[in-house]
Amino acid sequence: MIIVLKRDATQEEVDHIIASIQEWGLEADISRGKEQTVIGILGDESVARNKPLEAFPGVDHVMQVQKPYKRASAEFKAEPTKIVIPPVNSKGREIVIGGEEIVVSAGPCSVEGRDMLVEIATKAKAAGAGILRGGAFKPRSSPYSFQGLGVDGVRFLTDVRAELGMPIVTEVMDTRDVELIEEYSDIIQVGARNMQNFSLLKVLGGTDKPILLKRGLSNTIEELLMSAEYIMNSGNDRIILCERGIRTFETYTRNTLDLSAVAVIKNESHLPVMIDPSHGTGIRALIEPMARAGIAAGADALMIEVHNNPEEAFSDGPQSLLPEDFAKLMQGLEKVAGAVNRRIGGR
Repeated sequence: MIIVLKRDATQEEVDHIIASIQEWGLEADISRGKEQTVIGILGDESVARNKPLEAFPGVDHVMQVQKPYKRASAEFKAEPTKIVIPPVNSKGREIVIGGEEIVVSAGPCSVEGRDMLVEIATKAKAAGAGILRGGAFKPRSSPYSFQGLGVDGVRFLTDVRAELGMPIVTEVMDTRDVELIEEYSDIIQVGARNMQNFSLLKVLGGTDKPILLKRGLSNTIEELLMSAEYIMNSGNDRIILCERGIRTFETYTRNTLDLSAVAVIKNESHLPVMIDPSHGTGIRALIEPMARAGIAAGADALMIEVHNNPEEAFSDGPQSLLPEDFAKLMQGLEKVAGAVNRRIGGR
C-alpha cells in the first residue's frame, strides 16, 4: 500500500502518519522525490486497508499495491533511481547509472593476471568504458573449469582501479567473501546462479555498495524483482538489475537475451537496468546488434566482455571482443544513444 502525500504536507503530519502505521504493527518506508513524497506500508496490507488513511492530514490519496515486490515497484518511488558512483581518485570521474549517460562496463570474463588486465582496461577506458569488470571468483558449471584467481584477482583489479581511476565491478559468491569484495570493489555483482541465494542477498542488504543483480538462467522478471526486494528489505536500495539472457528451447545462441525484460522492468520498477549481450548471446558477432537493441529498449548500462587474446582466454573467449573491436562498437552505439536522447559512455 502506498500513501501519496500532498505537496504541502508538514513534517508533523508525516510523523503522525508514520507513528500510526507503526502502532498497527506495520512498517513505514518514506521516499522523497522532487515532485512527490510517498510512504510505503510494508507488512500485512489487510490491517491498513480498513484504516481511514485518506482522512489523515497531509494525505493526498492512497494506492493499493497488489504486487509482491513493494520497494522495487514503480509505484513506491516517484522518480527513477540513479546509482551514483563517485570518482575513485583524481584520475577518475563520477559515474551515474540511470541518468542521461549509457554507462558501459567492460573487461575480461575472468581476471587472468595483472598485465592483461592493465592492457584491456587502458584500451577500454580510452574507448569510453566507465567501469572495469572482471571475475575473481567464478561460478562455473563444471568443477573442472577455471574457478578464478580469488583474492589475487581482487588485488589485480584494485591495482588497475588505482592506476586508471576506473571503478570496478566483480562478483561475490559466498557470504564469507562479502566483506572482502565490499572493501575493494565499487559495485558488487550477484551472478545469475546466485540470484535466489537469499542468505547472500540479505547480507548484501547490509552493505552500502551498489549491487548488480543478474537475472537467473530460468527465472521470471517477477522473481528478479523479488530478489531485489530481499536486498532492499535489508536496507540497501542501490540496485542495478541486469538482463543477461535466459534459458529457452533455442540452441543457436548460448542464451536468449530477453530484450522485452528491459521495457517491462522500466514499467514495473524504478531501478536502473543493464543488459549483458556477451552472456546473453555467447556469440561475438551478435554483441553489437543486441547492444544497440538494448539501448533502444531503454537500457541504462551495458556489460561487454573484452579480452586482448580471446583464443587463449581462461573463460568465454568466443563471446569476448578484442579491444579494437570494442572501440568500434562504442563508436557505433553513439548514434543509437543519440536517437533516444542519451549519450554513450563518457563521450
